[in-house]
Amino acid sequence: MSRKILVVGAGQSGLQLALGLQSHGYEVTLMSNRTADEIRSGRVMSTQCMFHTALQHERDLQLGFWESQAPKIEGLGVSVAAPGSHDPGPTQRAIDWVGKLDGHAQSVDQRVKMAGWMETFSQRGGQLVIHGAAVSDLDYFSRTYDLVLVSAGKGELVSMFGRDASRSPYTEPQRALAVAYVHGLGVRPEHPDFDAVRCNLVPGVGELFIMPTLTTTGRADILFWEGVPGGPVDAFKGVKDPSEHLALTLELMEKFTPWEYARATKVELTDANGTLAGRYAPTVRNPIGRLPGGGAVLGVADVVVANDPITGQGSNSASKCAASYLSSIVDHGDKPFDEEWMQSAFDRYWDTAQHVTKWTNTMLQAPPEHVLNLIGAAGQLQPVADRFANGFNNPADFENFFYDPEKTAQYLASV
Repeated sequence: MSRKILVVGAGQSGLQLALGLQSHGYEVTLMSNRTADEIRSGRVMSTQCMFHTALQHERDLQLGFWESQAPKIEGLGVSVAAPGSHDPGPTQRAIDWVGKLDGHAQSVDQRVKMAGWMETFSQRGGQLVIHGAAVSDLDYFSRTYDLVLVSAGKGELVSMFGRDASRSPYTEPQRALAVAYVHGLGVRPEHPDFDAVRCNLVPGVGELFIMPTLTTTGRADILFWEGVPGGPVDAFKGVKDPSEHLALTLELMEKFTPWEYARATKVELTDANGTLAGRYAPTVRNPIGRLPGGGAVLGVADVVVANDPITGQGSNSASKCAASYLSSIVDHGDKPFDEEWMQSAFDRYWDTAQHVTKWTNTMLQAPPEHVLNLIGAAGQLQPVADRFANGFNNPADFENFFYDPEKTAQYLASV
């Protein structure tokens, strides 16, 4: 008999997991608080740049439907504004380089992807329930399903999973986030021949990320500010009008990253729902949610490991979590999905997730001298730039050359 699994939440991880389980013959129910049409016509949900490993998990399940349409991102560039350069006068870059990725990255607007995947899940015979689940619902479902997975990363369900203080150094948001999807961005004159994600670091102020994407209206670019709380880029609170949001985004670019503003003078929003602003504290939670009636559910992706988007890992981590959990479920055969199994499934995922959390939490701090040396050296030494860029695909590699000043020095000497 086939085992019955309920997945609550239809984001990257929930849908990928539901479709993966479906392909293995499980009887899967997916619960979403919105229909595919509501998602497609709704507000943008994220910035997502998925690197090679995460894209490969999608390919393995034959889910890379947009691979031929989405821009192929072949590089990752880092620019650092020179100290004091955002005073009046032209802003200079102390550092500016681009590393080449071993395997291309891609970004597909989650409105496009989640809506498409949700329709595919239904077409393949999956049970789709449109309902915003509450804890009381899960109490009932935990008795009727062999396993309940919670991948809805916001709202009351998250409160069932206790914060793991030993793995969560921050109690407050470390950045204020502001996103705009635009058409009409010019190319970077230094590298007009290939697409790259651009990470612009403005010390003490925040970061501006720019990435090409595929959205509901075709090819576009994402302008994404991460502002230090209380600083000049933490300015989007209360901005409700999308055109005002874009104007503020551009004003801040002109002031702090004029080299990016220079190619943004003709941009317009892709659609009226193309902006997003907010903030959250990066948090690792205990993976097992215990229900009032005694049942237990397993948290997925952002529910259990939510990192700040400064390292662009959210959708990558969601994909990797879904792939890891899928293996853990299939490997478990017909044995009961008890709390011991739930913990082991999370521990298996944490083996890779811990590197993402460590790196992300490090990047939220002012960089120490040896890291500045490393980022500076990448401007002179292409292999260093390339290795740093490929760390976005495999953050575990940063252990080898990033955190420890001695290892950094040894690595730079070897190059």
